[in-house]
Amino acid sequence: MALVEEKKQLLQELRIERGQREQYTESNPRRTGLIVGIIVAVLILGGAAAAGYYFLLRKPAFEIEQATAVAPSADPGATAVLQATGYVTARINATVSAQITGTLTQVLIEEGEHVTKGQVLARLDDTQYKAGLLQAQAGLASAQAALAQYQANLEQSKRDLMRDKDLVDRHLVSVQTVEHDNTQVQMLTAQVITQEKQIDVAAANVKSAQVYIDYTTVRAPFSGVITAKAAQVGEIVSPMATGGFTRTGVGTIVDMDSLEIEVDVNEAYINRVQANQPATATLDAYPDWEIPAHVIAIIPTADRSKATVKVRVGFDKKDPRILPDMGVRVSFQSKQSAGEPPPKGVLIPASSIVQKDGKNVVFIVDGERVHSQQVSPGQAFGDLKLVQEVSPGAHLVRTPPADMSDGARVTLKQE
Repeated sequence: MALVEEKKQLLQELRIERGQREQYTESNPRRTGLIVGIIVAVLILGGAAAAGYYFLLRKPAFEIEQATAVAPSADPGATAVLQATGYVTARINATVSAQITGTLTQVLIEEGEHVTKGQVLARLDDTQYKAGLLQAQAGLASAQAALAQYQANLEQSKRDLMRDKDLVDRHLVSVQTVEHDNTQVQMLTAQVITQEKQIDVAAANVKSAQVYIDYTTVRAPFSGVITAKAAQVGEIVSPMATGGFTRTGVGTIVDMDSLEIEVDVNEAYINRVQANQPATATLDAYPDWEIPAHVIAIIPTADRSKATVKVRVGFDKKDPRILPDMGVRVSFQSKQSAGEPPPKGVLIPASSIVQKDGKNVVFIVDGERVHSQQVSPGQAFGDLKLVQEVSPGAHLVRTPPADMSDGARVTLKQE
């Protein structure tokens, strides 16, 4: 705009009064034509400059991905050798459901509620199962009564056998009568044994009916926090997916003490990670909070589609701000010699450094525009470079386009 104002001022200086214009026209026609040509040329140049300036201002913004400059670990004797991103996961979590199909009569949980192991979460309609229990108990009582009858008959048969044996010795009854009595005792003994087994079956039926009644009460399998409430009173729940409007779960419980991190590490750098290696975790929600962590294990398989290996990372300290499925960045540390201080400067992605006019530069994001900053790349830490010309926490263009220049307009790429 300053250039346009300057051209306007120049035009004002070139303006000729009416009297002078007539005098110049009459005295020197060639000079008049020259002046007119100059004016036209100035107008054309001014218009071109204004159009160019306007085009520069309205040039489409570059769509970029943003990276953050991170200071090396403050732990003397440890520096980051690799960075990876992942998510917070819970090793112990469960979607709790009933073990039988039934209609919910009570749902006693809400999202965010803390529950303890064995706590009642919901209840199903148990009318049918209570009736089954009463029927099983009646069957048990009937079997016990029948056993008492068989035992009484057996005792009577044994007494008859003893009398007939005494009478046969005195030749008052026949041997056949004693044999009949003996057979009767054996038959009743077998009936008593059979009825005792029937009582065992009836007792088992009672226990089974009681178990089904217990199944109508849904309890927490472990202590944790309710993260989802999946059903309401009046809905049908089932341990199997049956389609329709049947729910397969009442709610989801997460054991917050089992939270850890799962990150995908490029297989080209997996040799820099090992079990029990110290690390620092930074949640996307709290970028200024560094959480001490350590490597739990490297999952012994690779993802061929992404060329990555999954690594489990554990938190050294638990905190209620850490929630499942949060995004997290992990800096894997490498121990240095005792007493050696961490390197000076900040760590930035190597892809942020580009060549411009034979110099290494990065583009620092400042609102909707970027400005270039010359840097001198230092030690490499995996896909990161150590530089000293950038302040910690500065936002940079992760991969600058080849035609990006100082002052270019940018917009963050939508994921």
